[in-house]
Amino acid sequence: VQLQASGGGLVQAGESLRLSCVASGITFRFNTMGWFRQAPGKQREMVARITSGGSTNYADSVKDRFTISRDNAKKTVYLQMNSLEPEDTAVYYCAAGIFGVGSADYWGQGTQVTVSS
Repeated sequence: VQLQASGGGLVQAGESLRLSCVASGITFRFNTMGWFRQAPGKQREMVARITSGGSTNYADSVKDRFTISRDNAKKTVYLQMNSLEPEDTAVYYCAAGIFGVGSADYWGQGTQVTVSS
């Protein structure tokens, strides 16, 4: 199983980024996919997830700013991040087979997002 994340980078506050995660080795369309993040000195937290049926959940801190979506034909999950804030700075991880509060069957390698003020 591979989850290849991309799209991170350095931006200024208020700008946008779009993360992508391409999955292989799993039956993508059946999996709940999502994004987690971990900032230095903080615990990993779930940012957003999307079920096989397209239902979505977001952390309160990113609601109305971030949008998760999926393209089953491309086996790709996206995270559109708008109005970025310095507090969004973290390593973002793609995950597949999410269950419970913060568990997943598979994890990607992470992509760094840095938001300067």
